[in-house]
Amino acid sequence: MWSTLAARHLPTAGAVPRFVDAEGTEQDWLVHRWRGEVSPAERRLLAGLVGPVLDIGCGPGRVAAHLARRGIDALGVDVAEAAVMAARRRGATALCASVFDRLPAEGRWAGAVLLDGNLGIGGDPLRLLRRLHGLLRAGGRVLAEADAPGAATRSTRVRLHGSGSTWQPWALVCIDDVGQLAARAGFRLTATEASEGRWFAQLDV
Repeated sequence: MWSTLAARHLPTAGAVPRFVDAEGTEQDWLVHRWRGEVSPAERRLLAGLVGPVLDIGCGPGRVAAHLARRGIDALGVDVAEAAVMAARRRGATALCASVFDRLPAEGRWAGAVLLDGNLGIGGDPLRLLRRLHGLLRAGGRVLAEADAPGAATRSTRVRLHGSGSTWQPWALVCIDDVGQLAARAGFRLTATEASEGRWFAQLDV
């Protein structure tokens, strides 16, 4: 979703782009992180993945390109063509598609990544996790980023503030609720971690 809005509306969103949800809550979009390289915490967490790996909502491909440089087969998936082209220029293999479309090698992926809030894709995290469960093989793993403890888990709609962008379905998921969602989707929550002011969860099939 970040990619869809960015590709069309980032130039008109102001110096510090902000997302606004249907309830009027605004949040800064850390564009430098989205466009940059993987952080030290991300690098360490990604080291626990084996290939092949799906990078869901890959944006300009920082995760997929990082994995490729480590010699791990990775496929970035994003609905925004501009983001996919940027990912390919970065050296990542990327596909312009939705995670809910038919994807290559379904049931044979060893890992999937949902960073930068992408656990909220489509506004229904349970549906998304069930979809990933169907894409992964036995022993597969998901690395997901969630919101801070105590935050509200809810479905909403978001858009870039002041940009004229359309509303997109999205969900906010508290780290406290990830275990329950994971269990309902067929995963086991095997680890959580707070690092760099962010919260991560490891889910295993």
